[in-house]
Amino acid sequence: MGTKNTSVRPPAESRNDGKSHSSQCGGVTHDNVRHTTRFTVVGNHLAQHTELSLLAIGLAVHIQSLPSGARVDINSLAARFPEGKTRIAGALRELETHGYLRRTRLRTQQGRMVTRTVSCNQPGRTGGEDGPSPPPPPRPRRTAEKPARRRVLPAVPEPVYPTPDLLQTALGVLSGLRRTDPRLLIPATDAEHLVPGVAAWLERDLTPEDVHRALTTALPPEPLHRPAALLAHRLTAQLPPLPPFRAERPSARHPLQNCDTCDRAYRAPEPGTCGSCGSCRS
Repeated sequence: MGTKNTSVRPPAESRNDGKSHSSQCGGVTHDNVRHTTRFTVVGNHLAQHTELSLLAIGLAVHIQSLPSGARVDINSLAARFPEGKTRIAGALRELETHGYLRRTRLRTQQGRMVTRTVSCNQPGRTGGEDGPSPPPPPRPRRTAEKPARRRVLPAVPEPVYPTPDLLQTALGVLSGLRRTDPRLLIPATDAEHLVPGVAAWLERDLTPEDVHRALTTALPPEPLHRPAALLAHRLTAQLPPLPPFRAERPSARHPLQNCDTCDRAYRAPEPGTCGSCGSCRS
């Protein structure tokens, strides 16, 4: 019998051709489009929870998508979904058991009891009762908001006749103190406070060198935390008396001059030489 039976079905072809056909089996594939508005971020710990029912997972996603203040009581949810109050109540208890909801009973000012519901998108971690709390405001530094008050320096003597030349010479005395003792380097604001005191010494017929020695001799060996205060104390406590004729006729005080010969300071109405160099002092 060499005739072929055309009525017999051909045998099925084998699928074992060495190629993978997993993409043609049951499994899900994703056609994702990136959301830019109206979306809610849900953790896989909820979406793939192994102990929650599908109803509880879906209800948790719905609650997390709602704005703050939305009603999520059993009656409101039952009016929104067809599952009914009994099933919805059971799903809410599941979420509460696993930490996705916190429900507390509170009494209002009118005496009514209400249920307050807090949705937690990550059980065990909290940002506050009503959502993530804002970061604490940075505390400004004290120096930026309110600088520390400087301690006031002691008062110093005032010159009887404070001429500009006298005050300028006094400032030069203060500026030169640091050459003898570096600890006597003082800021400009302190020097401005001390200048009148040095001027009061100079108008008592003391030379700048005399005042310099009085302020730098026998200083304490320990560090000087407030050198300007020490100088103010010395200018006041060790102030020599004013010569009588100077006190009686303050307007006759002549400005300090530097001797053209020895560069020594002396008082005279005009520049020239001091008495030690052979000229008469005015």
